[in-house]
This record gives sequence, C-alpha cells and structure tokens, in this order.
Amino acid sequence: MRPFEEELNSLNDILREMGGLVAQSIHRSVLSLVEKNEDYAHQVLRDESRINALEIQVDDLATTLIVRESPVAGDMRFVVGAIKINTDLERMGDMAVGIVERSLAAMRQPELPMDVSFTEMGNLVESMVLTCLDAFVQRDAKLARTVLTSDDAVDKLRNTLTRQMVDLMKQDPASVERALDYILIARRLERIADHATNVAEDVIFMVKGIDVRHRQADAAQV
Repeated sequence: MRPFEEELNSLNDILREMGGLVAQSIHRSVLSLVEKNEDYAHQVLRDESRINALEIQVDDLATTLIVRESPVAGDMRFVVGAIKINTDLERMGDMAVGIVERSLAAMRQPELPMDVSFTEMGNLVESMVLTCLDAFVQRDAKLARTVLTSDDAVDKLRNTLTRQMVDLMKQDPASVERALDYILIARRLERIADHATNVAEDVIFMVKGIDVRHRQADAAQV
C-alpha cells in the first residue's frame, strides 16, 4: 500500500474513533438527563478533551495531505469531507457537554409541576447521529439520505417543548430557572440533529460528488 493510501486510511480511522466517542457522549448526555444520573454527565465531561485532541489530529493530517499530495477526484472529496465532518463531530461533542452542564444544573432545581420527557427527542437525535456515522463508515449515500428526512421531526419536538416551557414560566415564576435549562437542552439536541444532517450531506458529497445542501430535490434522487 502506498504511503498516501495509508494516510487516507489513518484519516478514516481517526474519524471513526472520534465519531464513536461523540456518539457515546451524546448517548450518555441523554441518559444523564432522562435518568438524572450525574455519573453519566461527568463521563461526558471527561471525554471532551479526547474528542478535541482527535479534532486537531484530523485537521493536521487532512491539511498535510492536501498540501503534500494534491489529491484529486474521489480522494479530494474524501479529504474535504473529512475536514467538514470533523468540525461537525467536534461541535456535536460540545453540544453534549452543554446538555450535561444544563442537566446537572436542572438536577439542583425544584421539580417542575408537570412531566417533561426528553426520551423521544433524545432517541431520535441519537438515531440520526448513529445513522450518519454508519453511512460514513459504509460510504452509503442512501443511508445518509434517511438522516435528512428526520431533521424536521426534531425541530417540531423542540418547538413543542419550548412552547410548553414558555407557558409554564408565565404561569409559575418559580419554575423559570429549570424551564430555561430545559429550553437550552432542547436547543442543543436540535443543534446535534443539525450537525448530523450536515455529516449526512457530506457523506452524499463524498460518495456521489453531489452537493445537496439546501437542495432537497437533489437529495431525494440520491
């Protein structure tokens, strides 16, 4: 195997490791929220430094490959896609950290006078993340396209929860702090879904050479 191919494989492997860590952090952040479990939250905080280190590795290796090898066609699409996916994965990790920070804060606030469940939204977001990562590993554009169709459902769940929290804050000022934490958590889950969508779009570009951003008709034909 040529050194260039070995380095492409290394870039792929680092992204896979990073994706696995990010998916794990998102899973634990949702569990910390749903189960009110501080241990899961602290594991997410501990893993942040490793995710950040992998982000730097990907950037350094991808930049080196572009400068030294001047890749073309599919190789160039992969390297460019790797840089973009790397950014989205790191931001997903940041969102998971943000969720557990708000989750830990909410645990110290009085319970709300109503049941608030993040299970459906959390499960949907986790599914999107795992699917976009599977699509990347398998270089499967059709699988990536399924992620794009889930984003609207996450937006609707976030909007519904936000309306509930705003109504509650109007009725019960004592609930404001915890309700605000929940609004911020829902926002971060929505942002993770947005980043998963970005990764799926990048996979489609890597595999098909088609840029489907803001072009749903093209995405539907992949």
